[in-house]
Amino acid sequence: MDFRTPELDRLATTMPESYFQLNTADARERYFADTRMLDGKQLAHNRFRTNPRTLVDHLVEQMALAGHERWLDVGCGNAFIAEQIRPHLAEGSITGLDIAPGVLEAARTRMAGVATLCTWVEGSADDLSMFAQESFDRVTAIYMMHYVPDIDTCLREVARVLAPGGRFILTTDRPDSMVEMFDAHYTAMREMNAPEHLFKATPKARISLLNGHETLAAHFSAIELRTWQDQLRFASVGPFLDFYAAHNYCCAASAPGDDLETGFFTELRERVGEHVQAVIDERGFFAVTKFTGSFVCQ
Repeated sequence: MDFRTPELDRLATTMPESYFQLNTADARERYFADTRMLDGKQLAHNRFRTNPRTLVDHLVEQMALAGHERWLDVGCGNAFIAEQIRPHLAEGSITGLDIAPGVLEAARTRMAGVATLCTWVEGSADDLSMFAQESFDRVTAIYMMHYVPDIDTCLREVARVLAPGGRFILTTDRPDSMVEMFDAHYTAMREMNAPEHLFKATPKARISLLNGHETLAAHFSAIELRTWQDQLRFASVGPFLDFYAAHNYCCAASAPGDDLETGFFTELRERVGEHVQAVIDERGFFAVTKFTGSFVCQ
């Protein structure tokens, strides 16, 4: 399944080269203070996807589980993915690490009572000192490495805790993933004469499918890229706007009370909605194309 088109390639050339960076305090206290943003993204991906294979299907294939592995999920979030992978680890164990207490509590609640041994640890992904050398057979970092303050230190630590013959799976996007949504976003902001510093890409540009191999090669001898695509199709504007808002309106950690008033986000949402509705009226749906995948490292 290939969703790439000349129009998407054209839109990709309009993406800003500079990108937001989310600091640790914002990640812990604002962006992931609770699970609302994660919930919104996860539910939309399941409800509006067009690829019959889910992201979890892709991940299970890359993890190649026999059922007894010790798995460390770095940046585990609310355990939405761990819950679905857990049946493949009936005799194994799951350790979830996350910097945000709010989402960790959601993970504990979601997985309460399962027979698979689960441990939840609060901490930063670039400090795995609480784990012994070679203590995990599988380590995953799913759409989170771009938030890590020190990516190189994190990868060095992952290599240290990974057992011989184990696998590290780093899942991330291409920089032009979901470019349709960002195009609507930047178009609306230009109409509003928005501050120049808001015209930035997401932090995923820090380590993407395009530049990730070079970063990983310093720590792993065998690296294989396995791609996966999906396209979300929204036939009404309301669900799309909920998905858009779950990305903090594509404005990183910006929020009312900084240099932006509440009215800015209200107008931005309305303008983006108008652009999306126009596409729905013409085509029947608004597409958001995911160019994503995983580096499988050993």
